Amino acid sequence: MAWKPIRLIPDDTKYPFMRWSRFGFFISGILCAASIFLFATIGLNYGIDFKGGSVITIRTKGPAEIDKLRTTLNDLGIGAVELQQFGGPTDVKIRVEAQKGGETADNAAQAKLKAALGADVEIRSTETSGPTVSDEKTQQAISAVLLALLFVMIYLWFQFEWQFALGAILSLLHDVTLSIGLFCLIGLDFNLSIIAAILTIIGYSLNDTVVVFDRIREFLRKFKSMGLADLIDHSINSVLPRTILTSLATMMALLALYIFGGEVIRGFTFAMIWGVIVGTYSSIFVAAPVLILLGTKRELPAADGKAVASKK
Repeated sequence: MAWKPIRLIPDDTKYPFMRWSRFGFFISGILCAASIFLFATIGLNYGIDFKGGSVITIRTKGPAEIDKLRTTLNDLGIGAVELQQFGGPTDVKIRVEAQKGGETADNAAQAKLKAALGADVEIRSTETSGPTVSDEKTQQAISAVLLALLFVMIYLWFQFEWQFALGAILSLLHDVTLSIGLFCLIGLDFNLSIIAAILTIIGYSLNDTVVVFDRIREFLRKFKSMGLADLIDHSINSVLPRTILTSLATMMALLALYIFGGEVIRGFTFAMIWGVIVGTYSSIFVAAPVLILLGTKRELPAADGKAVASKK
């Protein structure tokens, strides 16, 4: 008896994705508007990288128990506390976010933290640290991301058509907007690792979108008389097993990191899990339907046998 691989998604699916695209646009529009509203009203919960705070280096008598220390210090009510092991196993750097009451409140928070650590922990240094991410660096980062999106758009324009480029950019903006909205809603600590997660989300979503676009371009040449909506449905269904399996494999790895990876990378992995979900969704229900709204050049056979450019 021949062994057959298990298939979560059959190869011959015929889901009418474009028939549901209007509903998808409607839902995406509402969620994007809600995300912008949350960002304007609640805002992001900026972490120590943006706020600055106090940096305290300590040395424990034995190997430092990071998780136990983190639990103890998080219960002090002094805001976000980050622990990082450096040097030897007994050396730990503790960062506490800047307090609202200024220098007096910062000193009080430091004293409270030192008291919680106890006499068995050696305090090696205490200093006040400014934001790791200054306003200037924030502007530079935003400019770099916008420039990268511009180059992506130019590449897709030359590789495919301008309609494809615009669809990809709208898909990326959709993913980032929904991610920011979720971070505002749940109050996720927004730090450098979350920025790294957003950049990774952009790359993942773009890769997924280009796979769909490449199959659409292939079928535009192959099925020249097929309606554009049906052709896009056929293209998405043809890459659906690859898309779903890739997303599931990525999700399994991320879930393992989220559960067993510890507190340090939990925010990053949570952002990535959300990014995989919205990235897969937007490739199908945002990027592809844009081609129907804008149209795309087709090569249709003319009566004399020569191909003529058309839009459909």
